[in-house]
Amino acid sequence: RIKTGVRVIVQFGKRKFFSALVYKLHKNEPTGEFEVKDIDAILDDEPIIGEKQLQIWEWIANYYCCTLGEVYKAALPTGLKLESQTKINLNPDAIKTHRITEKENAVVLLLESRKTASIQDLNQFLGQQSSFAILKLLLEKNAVIVEEQLRESYKPKLISMVRLNPEHDSEAKLNSMLDLLSRKAKKQEQLLKVFLAETLFGEMSLTVIAIKDLLEMANASDATLKGLEEKQVLEVFQKEIGRIDRFHTADLLIKELSEPQQIAHDEILAQFETQQTVLLNGVTSSGKTEIYIRLIEEQLKLGKQVLYLVPEIGLTTQIITRLKTAFGDLAGIYHSKFNDAERVEIWFNVLNEKSGKTGQQYKVILGARSAIFLPFKNLGLIIVDEEHENSYKQFDPAPRYNARDMAILMGNIHGAKVLLGSATPSYETYFNARSNKYGLVNLTERFQGIEMPELFPANTQEAYKRKQMRSVFTPELYDEIVMALANKEQVILFQNRRGFAPFVQCGKCGWIPKCKYCDVSKTYHKNRSSLICHYCGHTTSLVSKCEECGSDEIKTRGFGTEKIEDEIK
Repeated sequence: RIKTGVRVIVQFGKRKFFSALVYKLHKNEPTGEFEVKDIDAILDDEPIIGEKQLQIWEWIANYYCCTLGEVYKAALPTGLKLESQTKINLNPDAIKTHRITEKENAVVLLLESRKTASIQDLNQFLGQQSSFAILKLLLEKNAVIVEEQLRESYKPKLISMVRLNPEHDSEAKLNSMLDLLSRKAKKQEQLLKVFLAETLFGEMSLTVIAIKDLLEMANASDATLKGLEEKQVLEVFQKEIGRIDRFHTADLLIKELSEPQQIAHDEILAQFETQQTVLLNGVTSSGKTEIYIRLIEEQLKLGKQVLYLVPEIGLTTQIITRLKTAFGDLAGIYHSKFNDAERVEIWFNVLNEKSGKTGQQYKVILGARSAIFLPFKNLGLIIVDEEHENSYKQFDPAPRYNARDMAILMGNIHGAKVLLGSATPSYETYFNARSNKYGLVNLTERFQGIEMPELFPANTQEAYKRKQMRSVFTPELYDEIVMALANKEQVILFQNRRGFAPFVQCGKCGWIPKCKYCDVSKTYHKNRSSLICHYCGHTTSLVSKCEECGSDEIKTRGFGTEKIEDEIK
């Protein structure tokens, strides 16, 4: 039963058990003087990752200087990584010759009532942080047995359902039962009638119904249902259901592309003939998403899977609505804000051609950077939207990968095409496109011919030199604000600095107050008259004297939103 890519239980030390992933099968005898341990159990019948995923993991480990274990830890949902949990049981063969204390006796009584308990249960029961001291004494007295039991994080979501007992599937038997109930159990008769009306004789001709829905519709109690179950009229059973929001019907209305969009779409397809990766350099509001949807539709017709990467989780809500409108339940989301059980479910949905209990298999996955680890089997296209975004880079912990670069690697390994989209491509991507390493398609016209705004770069350095600055405003900006106000128009000023000044500095020696925890300069907030670290929030009052030279020439440097607000007033 052992295969590469299945999970197994292995033992480390005397009692610690872990789930591991089979990386390689071989017949090489172990070298060195150590005892080889057995694999304790095999958890999966089929591999949960494929050969292509292992190839990608190996590349990540080598390129980003980390271990395969760190990649495994980052890639697999927590629900698929089992961990051992200490369980304590009473020793049935214990000879009670030792005297035990009050607390030890309390633990014994707890185990007698519960049969088994975890360390956490003992801590809670005794009301103390650690129960290891008491446990150690009980172990020495041979009163308890400690064992390691693996705790699986993922449990399928089950729902209680009701169906008709096969013995009552004929009309004659049902009528006979209804007559009997009408004389002896009116409530059970009413519940059975509602069940039949909603299932066998309903519009959908269903065979099962959820207990919760049935009891609500019939305004009945659990006891009434229990009575029908005891009479063997109805059967109660557990059914596994998916946690993910499903049952979106696609309206299959893929919007018609405008002429510039159609030209860009055709150019992308032409570039894909010779290039594996293509950059779509499209201005903001040019309708890149509609081009993506048309390309996705073409891949789905070929029976392929599509990965659509976005830099931020916040962007997924808007885009998934559009994808579900076009593709229904073939489109799904994957990112770190899903709980463990949901991520495991999506993992298996992408892995298995037939997802059975949880509905259709996802063919289009929309996700943030962690979605690159999903076990795709038939990947045809990877779209990296806003490819220039810094959020695609994982900084901490290892592996410190860049999802955009990984998408290009995945395209090579899976034989899939990669489309990078941006209005402001990164230097390296644009360089690769200009040097013919990637294909390049430009989309310079906005959707429906909306005009581009006029942009005027202002030379602040020159304005400061010529003493033309009006506080923090260049003469061009000042004049435009005055003109807008004269025309009774509104103005928005953007500044990516909070507070009054990004830092304060000694005018004599150049000393800058820094956060003692983060070692970064603190931002001056005038309204609170304090210096605040924007990393950890550590706050101190504004210094009046330099800590290095004692000078009182403490000056603010730069400007934030508070200073601009003051200057506008």
